[in-house]
Amino acid sequence: MPRKSRLCPVGYPVHVIQRGHNRQIYFVSDEDAASYAHWLAEGAKKFGVQVHGWVFMTNHVHLLLTPQQPEGVSGLMQYVGRLYVRHYNYKHIRSGALFEGRFKSSLIQDNHYFLTCLKYIGLNPVRAGMVTDPANYRWSSYKAHAHGGQAKLWTPHFLYLAMGQSPGERQKSYCELVAQTTVADAVESIRDSVNKGLILGTEKFRAQFEALTGDLP
Repeated sequence: MPRKSRLCPVGYPVHVIQRGHNRQIYFVSDEDAASYAHWLAEGAKKFGVQVHGWVFMTNHVHLLLTPQQPEGVSGLMQYVGRLYVRHYNYKHIRSGALFEGRFKSSLIQDNHYFLTCLKYIGLNPVRAGMVTDPANYRWSSYKAHAHGGQAKLWTPHFLYLAMGQSPGERQKSYCELVAQTTVADAVESIRDSVNKGLILGTEKFRAQFEALTGDLP
């Protein structure tokens, strides 16, 4: 049976998950994560992909991306995967596959669906019990959104930029949004969407893309 094609159209945000093979850890140190971040930033520029959100867990990553050219997301993930696996295998004296086959992805509708997914990504380390405050987790985009942390791979999404007239206003609004609302009710739908390659959005939005592809549930 042919594999279902990914839906990563130009100009639309996509939630991407890349897992380690058999849940294998692939960030052993900060140096590993820094290397991945470097190639992610380099690849995003090379393949025309905006990186809005990210979190590097020990055995998987979550990314929130918007491609600016066709096949940008696939090109980016192949690029990062090739360079990082080579680095990791050499450094840790191993060989063979590191990632769990193809990356998984879900098309995200703008408006509150995007911000909900962004919060979901930033709060991953909290749900995993690694930290109690997401700002204390180094390898996440949370500090960029909430506290103005610098990251060369980051392109703020227009919905985030609309949260205030200045960086300080946007950071304050984002912190309030995270503190006042919860993604608990959306966790399962977000996970289900990305694991099955579904669209996270309204029925009308889903129907529009179903008409284009013909194979979306």
